[in-house]
Amino acid sequence: MRLTPRVATLLAVAALPLALTACSSGSSTPTGGASAQPAKAKDLNAGLATGTQLKKALAPASAFPAGFVSEADGASDSGGEFLSPSARSAAKPDCTRLEGTSWIQVTGYKGGVSFAQNDYANHGKTEEVAQEIDAFQGTTAAAVMKQMQTVAGTCATFTDTDAHAKVKLSGASTAGLGDEAYTMTLTSGAWQNGTTLIATRSGNSVITVLSTAGADNGAATAKKVTTRILGSLKGLKSA
Repeated sequence: MRLTPRVATLLAVAALPLALTACSSGSSTPTGGASAQPAKAKDLNAGLATGTQLKKALAPASAFPAGFVSEADGASDSGGEFLSPSARSAAKPDCTRLEGTSWIQVTGYKGGVSFAQNDYANHGKTEEVAQEIDAFQGTTAAAVMKQMQTVAGTCATFTDTDAHAKVKLSGASTAGLGDEAYTMTLTSGAWQNGTTLIATRSGNSVITVLSTAGADNGAATAKKVTTRILGSLKGLKSA
């Protein structure tokens, strides 16, 4: 799970301009001239949802299969403050990230400037469904989606971390979900069931869902949860 130590750093950096302003408040205005007004910096986070808001947009328990309960240690969000944006790592994708939560990081992006996530599992923890929403500045969300297709090609086959078995990945663009969506299916002869991963962009937000629930490699549940989140995000934007 992603932690949020960057929040403290962000607050410290944000306080610096205020301190500098206070120190320079005693400077005099040139004789006969008006004081210079610095240009107001553009707020790159304007219009983006905070982690607190994204948490409310996550699919509720009713969207998951009967018997699934929330994992207490799987819930996390960035709260009411925005995190510092991070550049994409150019390193080769670590395909094993596709096996767990926060699998958006396989694209090389650590995550958005705000996020919320949690996951559910059945009683025996033999099936799980994880959901995450990340909000990005500018055109980064679209860049994340583009990178998904690159990952699908790079990780067409890889070795999993538990059974050390060969995993096959198939990926395809998916119509009818958000502004754009991409679905990846992971299968292995050593697994009882496969895994469905759906990444969906809604404006500046990217929804990532992982599902192993059901005999269809988790596909139906992954789509249901994604659709529920999309509806909630639409509600946030219209509020």
